[in-house]
Amino acid sequence: MAPKRRATSPVRPPPAKKRETVAPENGDGGIPHEERSGVVDRRFYPREMTNERCAKYNDGSIPRPIAVLNAALLETRAARRQIPPGKSVLHWFKRDLRLSDNHALSLASRKARDHGIPLVCMYILSPEDFEAHNTSAARVDFDLRNLELMKQDLAELDIPLYVDTVEKRKDAIPHLLAKCKEWGTKHVYCNMEYEVDELRRETKLVMQCLKQDVAFEVVQDDVVVEPGKLASGAGKQYSVYSPWFKSWVKHVHEHPHVLKEHPSPTANPSSARGTFSAIFDSPIPPAPACKALLPEDRERLISLFPAGEHEALTRLTTFLSTSKAQNYAKARNLPATPGTSVLSPHFSAGTLSTRTAVRLALATTSKSLPALEASHPGLRTWISEVAWRDFYKHVLAHWPYVCMAKPFKYEYTNITWEYNDAHFEAWTAGKTGYPIVDAAMRQCNTMAWMHNRCRMIVASFLAKDLLLDWRLGEKYFMLHLIDGDFASNNGGWGFAASTGVDPQPYFRVFNPLLQSEKFDADGEYIRKWVPELRGIEGKAIHDPYGRGAGKIAEKAGYPKPIVEHKMARERALARYKEGIGRETANVGGGVHN
Repeated sequence: MAPKRRATSPVRPPPAKKRETVAPENGDGGIPHEERSGVVDRRFYPREMTNERCAKYNDGSIPRPIAVLNAALLETRAARRQIPPGKSVLHWFKRDLRLSDNHALSLASRKARDHGIPLVCMYILSPEDFEAHNTSAARVDFDLRNLELMKQDLAELDIPLYVDTVEKRKDAIPHLLAKCKEWGTKHVYCNMEYEVDELRRETKLVMQCLKQDVAFEVVQDDVVVEPGKLASGAGKQYSVYSPWFKSWVKHVHEHPHVLKEHPSPTANPSSARGTFSAIFDSPIPPAPACKALLPEDRERLISLFPAGEHEALTRLTTFLSTSKAQNYAKARNLPATPGTSVLSPHFSAGTLSTRTAVRLALATTSKSLPALEASHPGLRTWISEVAWRDFYKHVLAHWPYVCMAKPFKYEYTNITWEYNDAHFEAWTAGKTGYPIVDAAMRQCNTMAWMHNRCRMIVASFLAKDLLLDWRLGEKYFMLHLIDGDFASNNGGWGFAASTGVDPQPYFRVFNPLLQSEKFDADGEYIRKWVPELRGIEGKAIHDPYGRGAGKIAEKAGYPKPIVEHKMARERALARYKEGIGRETANVGGGVHN
């Protein structure tokens, strides 16, 4: 068992040195590496934030976007409550693509029912948001398939679902306001998202809607315990998972209402069919050109990841009712074994809420949540993995600069990363010469999904062995995974690169060979995804060029290792020490528990 993490002092190093830029003679005019490589997309965002500005978010000099939104909601609450009902109520779907256990949708339905007016639902397709947020084509397709099914389910209740493409992200607010006017809507409901762009957008909507005599309501739904509810004994936000999870368990146990299911929407008056006939008859728009899948890729993903909340609930109940849940603690790290729930696409799209998942998991046992560790270790471990999603969203809300291309440990900005295009391309293609790394990347490129243990292995390899800017890998995952979720993805990459919240120490560098032997002992996972190595027997599968199977591997076209692990590890340690300084090498970021 890993030693318990102790709280550390919020020590910070001196201000950052000037960032290295690409030399003008390279033809880039002194453009910073992070911009040239696409880590910072200047089409949508300003240049990388300074460390000093990060510090101001930490000390409260700059208000956190979630605090600004909550203040706007509090300030306008009395005025919003005075607004009389209009001709309809609107629910705005975003990452909550389900009818069941949906907080904002439930409130919107109740408001409509109480006043005898129809409920209308909306979803806005924003190509620029997809590009700005690096949303994968696989994820866009999954969302559209979910919308198709949800439109059918809503239609059975005579509830229209309006889905439209708004080309420019700046036009989303005017578009929503125009639809409110067209439909006579006086009350709009949506669930809160915790990324900076979305929090700021919702703050604007609260104020702009009020100017048009429309009440814009934003409620908590995406987490079991909302950000700000858990604090350490010193009253600080947790930055280490173990004590945070202990506090989370205690809070959920003492406040069982947080797991209570929100009622599904009730049917509209039948007259809604006539009033909104154009919406009922309209199809779901296709994916924008920038996020369109090839037909063969789409068919493969449809087969691998069926859409809809009904599919999500079926997967969940099947997982909970079989030995998978009981054996989860042991099997979850073995990529060749189907030992996980594979529910991450549904959590990310919101076809399944974490609240529902935890509630149904606890319903399988008479034991309380705190007692599961002793009685049901597999189930308890699975719930703790689900809770990581809450944790990373709490981090996102409290340390918003992680949304702005900055590491949680912002002093690690000073590390000099490599920007070796050949190495990055080898990593993305699964041709690094390290079988476990290559198998995982090929799984990602084929399935738009990757086993979690393998995500850690390939992330560590990119950040530590190749010493590439970890944000390149973070972006690649978002652009290719069907379950891309900013908070969880950012947290995972921060862990692997030792730049994030509750990370592995910078001096811990995964040995890909040892990881391979431990978690894919027989090489079954490697042989599935790296066909060039299927003819290699025994332990040579993990390191063909180092264990006498080099001729077989070379003949089959498998590359030699692009770096030598021992050398790469030494280089990484030296570069980290140089960047952060020995005196700050073990210092965590932000405010500490």
